[in-house]
Amino acid sequence: MLPVKQFTDFIEQNKLFKPAGKVLAAVSGGIDSVLMAHLLKAAGYNFSIAHCNFQLRGDDAIADKEFCKNLAQQLDVPFYTTNFDTTDYAASHKISIQMAARDLRYQWFQQVKQQHSYDVIALAHHQNDTIETILLNLTRGTGIAGLHGILPKNGDLVRPLLFLNRDNIQQLVQQNSLQYVEDSSNSSVKYARNKIRHEVIPKLKELNPGLEKTFENNLQHFREIETLLELRLSELKKELLIKHGNEFHLPLEGVKKLEPKRLLLFNLLQPYSFNETTIDDLIAALDKHSGRVFESLGYRLILDRENIILTKKMDQPIEVTINQNDHEVAYNNYKITLLHDDSPLIVKNNPLAISIDADLLVYPLTIRAWQQSDYFYPLGMKTKKKLSDYFIDQKIPVHQKTQVPLLVNGNGDIIWIAGYRSSEHYKVSKNTKKVTIFELIKT
Repeated sequence: MLPVKQFTDFIEQNKLFKPAGKVLAAVSGGIDSVLMAHLLKAAGYNFSIAHCNFQLRGDDAIADKEFCKNLAQQLDVPFYTTNFDTTDYAASHKISIQMAARDLRYQWFQQVKQQHSYDVIALAHHQNDTIETILLNLTRGTGIAGLHGILPKNGDLVRPLLFLNRDNIQQLVQQNSLQYVEDSSNSSVKYARNKIRHEVIPKLKELNPGLEKTFENNLQHFREIETLLELRLSELKKELLIKHGNEFHLPLEGVKKLEPKRLLLFNLLQPYSFNETTIDDLIAALDKHSGRVFESLGYRLILDRENIILTKKMDQPIEVTINQNDHEVAYNNYKITLLHDDSPLIVKNNPLAISIDADLLVYPLTIRAWQQSDYFYPLGMKTKKKLSDYFIDQKIPVHQKTQVPLLVNGNGDIIWIAGYRSSEHYKVSKNTKKVTIFELIKT
């Protein structure tokens, strides 16, 4: 007898799919997926069988495919199959054979599901698979999410056999005289998962014969802790991730009060690809000087005076050349217009426009971003000033410095920090005969 009621109860309790739902069952021909197929049939669900041939085991793989085709005929359900060049895919994507097989089968399952309007994809993972996954995650390093094991439902992927362990499955198959095929690669310990299955777990079961039950209880605790963490993180996102334009500001005092700081800050910033090492460095710098920058693949954290600023990495600003006959040039998110006037006209009360003595200009001019060694002579001053110091005086955040356009003369002098201040050496004077007016316009 098959445990049909336990099976349907588990499906209902975990809301895996509705009784009338269409199920695409992934069947390899192995003991687990064969039992799942028979349970789906015995429970009266509307399902089909999908089988992948990874072309890694020669005639054995062909025999597995024929077995699954015959099983579908025996159960009177539709059958889908495909062949993959797994070795070629792994080589071209520079990944392992196991990862290639995983990617290929899930991509194909999704295609079949969409083309034929299935509701879910059923996978035959059981309790021992969950134990193996947790142990594997622990050996590789994991956060809380890595401890919840394999979930009964993850999007459209469902696992209706998670109420059984490997011993249960073997007993049921034997009692019901169900035929299945053996995959010889399952016994090889050259794969990490198999090594845990055949060498680690048997030793753990010597210490605790009820290992599966213990892990089942632990899983419940881990999932509850994860839920608690998610609720706290949801609150923190509202409290600490304060949107400012294209940035998020995390108030420094609020971050300092977090407890446990490392756990919460890491999980808060993990969606932006920051790793634990970077979070450790950030925490160590919280009480030190501002200005430190921490980077992930696509984002940047700037430790400012009162906030930690989270911003996307910007593309390195380009240099744009301005010739004498130009009337308009584009630079990043700006355009700069030029107006040549034969009178010494001075632009006033507009920080985004400036009049320059035209006779002092050496073409071609350049629009570019700030560089570490830059300096200029601020209007009204006789001595030069480093741009880094000027930006500090103006309280321009570190990550915004490179976004400020600089108008640079052909001789290398900085004429204008666009939108802020011009150079004393290029101002309109009583000797000026004609001017060139530059205007900065946000696009």
